[in-house]
Amino acid sequence: MNIRLHYLALILCFAALSCAQDPTGPEPPEPLAALRDEAPFPVGVAFQASRLNNAQYTSVAARTFSSLTAEWEMKMNPISGGRGIYNWQAADDLVAFARVQGMQVHGHTLLWHETTPAWLENFAGSDQEFEEAIQEYITTVVDRYKDDVASWDVVNEAFDNNTGLLRNSVYRRRMGDDYLARVFQYARDADPNVLLFYNDYGTPYDANKRAAVLAMVDDFQSRGIPIDGVGLQVHVTYTFPPIGDITAMMDAIVSRGLKVHLSELDVRVNPDGDLTTLTPARSQAQKERVGEIVSAFMALPSDKRYAITMWGLRDPDSWLISFWGNPEWPLLFDADFAPKPAYEGFLEALQPE
Repeated sequence: MNIRLHYLALILCFAALSCAQDPTGPEPPEPLAALRDEAPFPVGVAFQASRLNNAQYTSVAARTFSSLTAEWEMKMNPISGGRGIYNWQAADDLVAFARVQGMQVHGHTLLWHETTPAWLENFAGSDQEFEEAIQEYITTVVDRYKDDVASWDVVNEAFDNNTGLLRNSVYRRRMGDDYLARVFQYARDADPNVLLFYNDYGTPYDANKRAAVLAMVDDFQSRGIPIDGVGLQVHVTYTFPPIGDITAMMDAIVSRGLKVHLSELDVRVNPDGDLTTLTPARSQAQKERVGEIVSAFMALPSDKRYAITMWGLRDPDSWLISFWGNPEWPLLFDADFAPKPAYEGFLEALQPE
């Protein structure tokens, strides 16, 4: 395996400190390569604007990754303070950081039922006026970032678990069952060049949701509704779902001529809450899991591999800890910003056999 020896100055500092008291001690290990230098596709990280003033965060993110997704700041609730009222600062800061660092920006997300602002949930006007407000919002946001955002998750998680039925969100109630098609068209009208994605979780193992997403794609394509790809939130454990299920969903997307974005990757190693610290065995299992997922992505046609985005930088900042209530270590870097074996698993899977 030929991996160029290039990595983060921060990690070298940690290595140097560990040997500072004994100049005759062992040489520090060779630094690992940066994912952005090795991957033939963008490798992204979900990032929050509040961390832009942390030099370690910005250094590791910029040196390691070639794409950035706003973990929170580009969703509707933080941006929209009312019809025609926009709070741009945090999203602008992230976009500016990405521009300086030469990172692609993936926009996440224009519509998501979980981040609908109160003024829309309680909208007092007619259904037509509600849709006009949605169109205005999408047009304004997409147009503002059309020179910086390469792709958007137009809608996030529109289908219910298990049944595959449309969620009974305010968008469905006020705009009807065909609202998905119309909001994708609004996004395309705002920026003819941006890539448009539908994003959801569970599709590799939730048969009804998978069928619903693919039926939506088929319907869009039959009617000429714009869609360029599907984002798969790969929030998985080290054992579930089987890699064959993930591969089958990616293949179904590719067979329809669309791009695949592994949009929110993290790998839980403590789903049963049996660990209080990350063990070497579980760390190795995580490395193998990351490797098989990246290998499966690498097997796709190159023009259908949009990106892989890690849903966070360091283990202690993952949303999974508070969501599940267990200690968890699901990402590529530990609390000290050091790359874990999972990072090596990602790197190794990028190398030609």
